[in-house]
Amino acid sequence: MPNTAPEDPDFLRRSTRCLDDIQAALDDFDPDELEADHAAGVLKITFADGRHCVLNRQAAASQIWLAEGASAWHFAFDAERDGWFDTKARGELKAILGEVLTRKLGRTIDLGD
Repeated sequence: MPNTAPEDPDFLRRSTRCLDDIQAALDDFDPDELEADHAAGVLKITFADGRHCVLNRQAAASQIWLAEGASAWHFAFDAERDGWFDTKARGELKAILGEVLTRKLGRTIDLGD
């Protein structure tokens, strides 16, 4: 039976803004390092080696998921801290993505807040 629950407009607004902000930051990178494409709640990052990193909106869980290689993180919005934080307390979304990019590109990447 399909999920007929209405989507949370606050989640959609926040998650879209988050993914748009990350896309804007990645647009400044050299396309020989990475290319990022955001559509329909999915932000796909393709690296020069052909590997991918994917962020996607999971409306049913009100989360943003990040997958890179064999690793995955689930982020929920924390209103008190005004940000997206890993549900297993491993950190904030942009900081973790910055660590992934740092490792993949071999230079320090800070996506800010």
